[in-house]
Amino acid sequence: MSTKRNNPETIAIHGGDYKSDPATNAVAVPIYRTTSYQFNNTEHAANLFALKEFGNIYTRIMNPTNDVLEKRVAALEGGLSCVTVSSGQTASSFAILNVAQAGDNIVSSTDLYGGTVSLFTHTLSKLGIEIRYADPSDPKNFEKMVDDKTRAFYGETLPNPYLRVFPIKEVSDIGRKYNIPLIMDNTASPVICKPIEHGAAIVIHSLTKYIGGHGTAVAGSIVDSGNFDWTADPKRQPLFNEPDASYGGVIWGKAVPELTGANVPFAVRARVCLLRDLGSALAPDNAFAIIQGLETIALRMKQHCENAEKVVNFLKKHKEVTKVIYSTEHNKPIADRAKKYLKGGYGPMVGIELKGGIEAGKTFIESLKMFYHVANIGDVRSLAIHPASTTHSQLNEKELAASGVTQSYVRLCIGIEHVDDIIEDLNQALNKSSKGKLRAVS
Repeated sequence: MSTKRNNPETIAIHGGDYKSDPATNAVAVPIYRTTSYQFNNTEHAANLFALKEFGNIYTRIMNPTNDVLEKRVAALEGGLSCVTVSSGQTASSFAILNVAQAGDNIVSSTDLYGGTVSLFTHTLSKLGIEIRYADPSDPKNFEKMVDDKTRAFYGETLPNPYLRVFPIKEVSDIGRKYNIPLIMDNTASPVICKPIEHGAAIVIHSLTKYIGGHGTAVAGSIVDSGNFDWTADPKRQPLFNEPDASYGGVIWGKAVPELTGANVPFAVRARVCLLRDLGSALAPDNAFAIIQGLETIALRMKQHCENAEKVVNFLKKHKEVTKVIYSTEHNKPIADRAKKYLKGGYGPMVGIELKGGIEAGKTFIESLKMFYHVANIGDVRSLAIHPASTTHSQLNEKELAASGVTQSYVRLCIGIEHVDDIIEDLNQALNKSSKGKLRAVS
């Protein structure tokens, strides 16, 4: 990096040691739309495939456009290495598959995005990986579920839609006692939270959301903090301490630090094993699109959070709103976590429950004029959705309750429009919700 400053505004633009393209002096990161790379000679090719040296082999595994994005995301999170993948769901999947195999288990927070619950409960269970759910309201719940086959803890910093900030340090400290890494999904709180600073070993993102910001590209990332000792307890972390037959018997926990001088075996194994074998590569065109959003993430998060706090104050006074769900609107121990872990804003998402229940919620969403009715989060635009009938519709009643979704819950993602316009749209839709009349849709 040309500057040594650690400020996110600077990292997002200058991180990754990229100043210009060495071939053309182009300032914008080029899209390297290539599948393959010319090897210097047979020895060079052999060394790359044997991991005796690192370099470009094939775009399924690495790409120069993606490399710049990876370095910037790693720097933004304070990690040592990053692997980009095709989506946030891939990042979640790889983070688990990189530590666990059939017969192992992961202890996860109950407060999760619905798609992650589905991935964990249904898909990973079919692969023989057990997911045990712990209520994060008491961090000790994680310790109660640990056994000899527990390979990682998993949580979301600002879980959607519960919006209860995760106890990062408390759970990380428990994990360190057992050589269990904490994997944190920081999708909803880039810049305003740095999980690695509080002990997280791995940080993942759906880059599709706030880091991308514009709703134009799907992408995911996995950041290796470099702060976890994968070799301290070989029985606890067998995938990093037992010979890998797919690479000539290499032991990742020992070989990677020796080869690179950096404690990043998690990132290297995810790249050369999982990306190689499963092929969920991020297209360089999408990496380019995410880079454009990344450059303004620090500014956008300030505006998202500032607007959200003003919207919360408005909603708390509105007669049609029976409950406001926000990171600071929980009971004291949970609300205190928001103040402990979130810096520069308390998050961009707000949940509400309406006086008229599910029918009022439907009318409210149909009456919004400026808000978009979409499934994603993290756009510059303001967004609204009814999770129980959409994003969380695959969950049963017990799973819905555990994730904080009621039938009358409406999720709002507050955009960066002028806050007066946001509140005006919310107000007119809330007033219509009490009458149960849908507006005409043109």
